[in-house]
Amino acid sequence: MDLLIEYLDKIIFIAVVLIVAIILLALNKKTLKWLVERYAPDDEKALLLVRRINSVIIIAVALLAISTIFLNRENYTMLVEKFKFATYIGLVIVFTILVALFADFIVKYNISKRLSQNRDTTNLKFIRYFVTVFIYFLGAISVLYAFPSLRVVAKTALGGAGVLTIIVGFASQEALSNVVGGLFIIAFKPFKIGDVIELSDTNMGTVSDITLRHTVIRNFDNQMIVIPNSVINKERLINYNLNDKKACKRLEISIAYDSDIDLARKIMKEACENHPLSIDIRSQFEIDRDVPRAKTAVVSLDKNAITIRVWAWAKNYDDVYDLGCGLNEQIKKDFDKAGIEMAIPYRTLLSTKDASLNLNQNLKTSDENDSSEDE
Repeated sequence: MDLLIEYLDKIIFIAVVLIVAIILLALNKKTLKWLVERYAPDDEKALLLVRRINSVIIIAVALLAISTIFLNRENYTMLVEKFKFATYIGLVIVFTILVALFADFIVKYNISKRLSQNRDTTNLKFIRYFVTVFIYFLGAISVLYAFPSLRVVAKTALGGAGVLTIIVGFASQEALSNVVGGLFIIAFKPFKIGDVIELSDTNMGTVSDITLRHTVIRNFDNQMIVIPNSVINKERLINYNLNDKKACKRLEISIAYDSDIDLARKIMKEACENHPLSIDIRSQFEIDRDVPRAKTAVVSLDKNAITIRVWAWAKNYDDVYDLGCGLNEQIKKDFDKAGIEMAIPYRTLLSTKDASLNLNQNLKTSDENDSSEDE
């Protein structure tokens, strides 16, 4: 009983420290869980890291407070110095992550606001990546500054000469060329997020994202194509959404020589004009003079076919593919009803036996003709 009374104040102190630590750990868990559910569901991993670092700091503070009872002054001073060092690094990491997430949240809020107003969000999405990288860069420099042996590196990186040296050092590297390429894309706007672009037959689709390093294109098979920004800046590309979004579908169909050309052109013209995705691009001047809405023309007389082309227009490139498929089906059905034959190459095949019979027959006929001439 005397022993309990003697150490009662210390037991109460330890109990209070543990209770406060448990309360802080519970608040830390609940607060960050609320942040994930309410504001940052996509940043759960980053906030989980913040929660763990906070938990470690809380536990370390509690242990440090309890250690004052058992350690002498010299050992306690040494422990405090190590604790300050570890706490500084932990707090810098936590602060950096929280600031980056806050900046990201602000940018995403403005992106969603612009989307609701049908405005372009390409600049904001690029700024989002740039700001995030810059914040983490400053956080890394702050962590380096905590180590005496690395403070020179940190000061140099923050100095103007150091920044210039870093830029020159990485100028020839692919990473920086991609970043510069991304800045060029944002500055000169050859395309933006949501545009349909074509780099080649295989690299074609809708731009879904532009980052510091690459541009992401979703093709029409729903595949994500990742192309470095430096490559895009060197390529010749077609932007189907630049200014006028109307797109033309050129459809060429070959018919047999004995088919009615005028009837075939009429069927192709009517199919284009009656398709729901086809639009009228004629001016009022052309409409007043009865210029056909869908133009048709005989573009070539081949060895086995007559090729007729029709030009149909859609309001955007997304509709062009469906327009072409629909026209192919409708024209084929109408051709079958009208008795117009599609061009099919014909070949006459002779077997060896048939060829020998034909050769003997020709020789026999030739001999008979020679005999007649002699008489």
